[in-house]
Amino acid sequence: MRILLVGEEVQTAQYLRKGLVENGFAVDVARPNAEGVNAHSRSGYDLLVCDVAAGLPRFLEMHRDDQRAPVLFLTDRNALPNRPDSRASEDCLAKPFAFSDFLARVRGLLRGEVDTNRMTLLLADLELDLLLRRAVRGGKRLDLTPKEFLLLSLLMRKSGEVLSRTFIADQVWEINFESNTNFVDVHIRRLRSKVDDPFPRKLIHTVRGVGYVAEAR
Repeated sequence: MRILLVGEEVQTAQYLRKGLVENGFAVDVARPNAEGVNAHSRSGYDLLVCDVAAGLPRFLEMHRDDQRAPVLFLTDRNALPNRPDSRASEDCLAKPFAFSDFLARVRGLLRGEVDTNRMTLLLADLELDLLLRRAVRGGKRLDLTPKEFLLLSLLMRKSGEVLSRTFIADQVWEINFESNTNFVDVHIRRLRSKVDDPFPRKLIHTVRGVGYVAEAR
């Protein structure tokens, strides 16, 4: 699921982005100005998040161009009575708030607006529920850590596409990968021990000298 986060406070935006990414979402952050928002306005997002203090008029203008995406407004508590007239697919969350509350609002909006088929990734007999954060293979629930879930969701979203170790490290851990380390390989092995080892059909494959690909062969 792709989320666009529009915010003026860099530290807050990065905190929210980190939490969302750790919960399996793909997140872009834009500044609340024409250049920042326009850079992402033609991309399809499943949810728009806006800090109301950070240029609400420009954000609403962009939102009108894509009525399909629900929107979550982050606003000061005393501004709640002045919340924008909105559709059922819009919500407001008063600051300050706990990340758990923010995440619940995000998931709630997505459940109401997004086709449930888009919330589930399938590969052979492996099913990944992005909202419930549940992985099941062959009817058996897989016990994945948050990072393992994020790694698997990346592989499944890009099913059939060979992903380099550098790309994986950047997307999952947001770090620069050093080619002389086996950091990514170690995590892939751990993931395979849960996703592939108990089953005869393997879904995560090594492409020698390049990286990894998830596909049903």
